[in-house]
Amino acid sequence: MMRSPPPPQSQQSYNNSPYGGNMGQPQQQNAGPNFGPAFGGFMNDHTAQMGFQMGQSAVKVGQEYMEQNINRYIPLPALKHYFNVSTPYVLRKLLLVLFPWRHKPWSRSQARPTSSSPSHDPSTYYTFLPPRDDINSPDMYIPVMAFVTYILLSTLLAGLRGAFHPEVMGLTATAAFAIVVVEILGLKFGTYILSISNESQLLDLVAYSGYKFVGVIITLVVAEILNRGAGTGGWAGWTVFVYTYLANALFLMRSLKYVLLPDPSSSGGVGMQTVARSQRNRRTQFLAFYSCVVQLVFMWILTRQDSMSAKAVGVKA
Repeated sequence: MMRSPPPPQSQQSYNNSPYGGNMGQPQQQNAGPNFGPAFGGFMNDHTAQMGFQMGQSAVKVGQEYMEQNINRYIPLPALKHYFNVSTPYVLRKLLLVLFPWRHKPWSRSQARPTSSSPSHDPSTYYTFLPPRDDINSPDMYIPVMAFVTYILLSTLLAGLRGAFHPEVMGLTATAAFAIVVVEILGLKFGTYILSISNESQLLDLVAYSGYKFVGVIITLVVAEILNRGAGTGGWAGWTVFVYTYLANALFLMRSLKYVLLPDPSSSGGVGMQTVARSQRNRRTQFLAFYSCVVQLVFMWILTRQDSMSAKAVGVKA
């Protein structure tokens, strides 16, 4: 007996089946809330785009304002020249600071800018080579690194002597920073008295003022080794201190001679400032006083600062 085929199931009943609702057909989207399109709509909204553009414009204006005000007091483009160093230069410069006795010549190398340079001012026709290309050129990389190393080394030595305290690092950093600030202010006053209006000459003086930290670090390390933890006192400490002081004084006198007493004949009279005889005598006296007397006082304070900081913390405790 023949039976007729079963009637086909409706699409609704098939979808309501607990097993076959999703078989053979693409899964339908859930009717619940979907945050994706809403977020995308927010990102594509014209009001949001206008807000982002206004925010970017505000940030750009703030950056330009900060650069203008910072460059008014700190010439950032000029500072890039003093940090243009290389590893061979740093090694050779450290040897020169510690052993300046037989070095020649001390004059800085000059180079002419390329023909594509936008400046045609005769005063800028001759420019000095960057430190990485001239060992006699001052840099600020070594002074800054020596300043940080001095603070860390003084704290380490205080810990090795059993006198470590968190305040030792703060006192040492404050004293070193105060010395640097006083020295820079003194240099600024000296440039005013000596009629040095060139900004690059002031930056050269600031860079040269930081090389004394190299001699101070060597004094602290060698005296600590020879005195077996007794500090920088005794004959060993004083011997190392006198040597590093004399080396730093000779280095500054030979180097600063071409900053404070420029020789127009060395560059053909282009871009160099002529100095009168009376002004030249003042600058010579300033050079001797700064290289010998000022550096002696500051280096002595820096070499004794670790012990003085430990004593100050001990008295306070």
